Amino acid sequence: MARVRMVLGRPLVIGALTAVVVGVGLGLYWFQPWKLWQDETVQEALPSAVAPTAPAAGAPSASPSPASQPRTLAGGALISHEHATSGSVKLVRLPDGSHVVRLEDLDTSNGPDLRVWLTDAPVKEGRAGWHVFNDGAYVSLGKLKGNKGSQNYAVPADVDPSRYTSVSIWCDRFDVSFGAAELART
Repeated sequence: MARVRMVLGRPLVIGALTAVVVGVGLGLYWFQPWKLWQDETVQEALPSAVAPTAPAAGAPSASPSPASQPRTLAGGALISHEHATSGSVKLVRLPDGSHVVRLEDLDTSNGPDLRVWLTDAPVKEGRAGWHVFNDGAYVSLGKLKGNKGSQNYAVPADVDPSRYTSVSIWCDRFDVSFGAAELART
């Protein structure tokens, strides 16, 4: 009788251990907890002014005009949501008419599937602001390049940046904002 119980118990133990191993593996894949201790610093310069063309022989050289310099249209300070986040955000029009969202001195936690979103949602402090950015219009500008530093994100040519009022560091996997900034027009 004891032998029968032992034989029947072994498959249950093996099945339970297999389920635990699979569960831990899926949990590690989904949450990626090691990213909380891994920092990735990115230091990009703001795209520069249009390079002046060489003057014709004998012609005086001209200094770049203000129109050939990037112009900040809006900006704001990042506030913390799900994770402590600091730094600033700028919406910049480049001399060629294109736009970039620039994150400066960003400092946030790393995480799975972080994105930079240009949104029309208001920035709210505390837990009330964690989940508002996917409620209205938003444009994903791409994966967060690094959780620290200064970096640029191109705004697609078919997007009117004046329709958007905030930027969020958005965790697409868990539908939560790590931090966000209201874009105040300058």
